[in-house]
Amino acid sequence: MKQGQNWLKEKLANLAHEQWSGWMEYLFSKGEFNKDGTWTMPKWAVERWSQQMKTPYSELSKSEQDSDRSEADKFLAVMGEHKILGLK
Repeated sequence: MKQGQNWLKEKLANLAHEQWSGWMEYLFSKGEFNKDGTWTMPKWAVERWSQQMKTPYSELSKSEQDSDRSEADKFLAVMGEHKILGLK
């Protein structure tokens, strides 16, 4: 792997980890930690996120699509730093 490719891979991997970490922090904030160390997701969250994950992107609400676009912008910014897309 070329040095530039390795740099890009590491930047994208770091971003993927930040996105996952942010989601997990949000997810855990919506449930309840139990005394035995387990965690319980509320019924509303199971229903909402189960439906959302089954919904194609094109059928998401505008606000859900905007949220996904915001995350995609972060990847585009990294690629722009690497001049992959010819972004300025």
